Amino acid sequence: MTSSILINAGIDDVWQAITEEQSLSKWYAPGSTWDIPKLAAGEKMTFTLMPNAHNQLSEQLPMELTIQQVKKNETFSFYLEVPETLIAISLAEQRNGTTVSFNSPGYDASLANLKALLEGHAIPYL
Repeated sequence: MTSSILINAGIDDVWQAITEEQSLSKWYAPGSTWDIPKLAAGEKMTFTLMPNAHNQLSEQLPMELTIQQVKKNETFSFYLEVPETLIAISLAEQRNGTTVSFNSPGYDASLANLKALLEGHAIPYL
């Protein structure tokens, strides 16, 4: 089971939105921050989840992630602190845009945010 959405945007723009710190902070748990010193397999990055209406946090929660795979315009995947938790984002170019898929369910709000960001609409899930 996966979460996926079709976005009316070119694959290069979608790739940039899923791999750049500033863009990620806008659509993936908006307001939370990303630090990606080097976009390459085996490198460490930090995602800091900020308290918001969608979680029960009272203070920020930094998480160290390890990049597993970077295939431009195809796959960006990383491990959450525990190696068993792999989050993979895949792209597929379509005639009318780009399909973005996560390897597990539960990312519908984030995907709706990404679609809104790339299509020039207001972010629905803040």
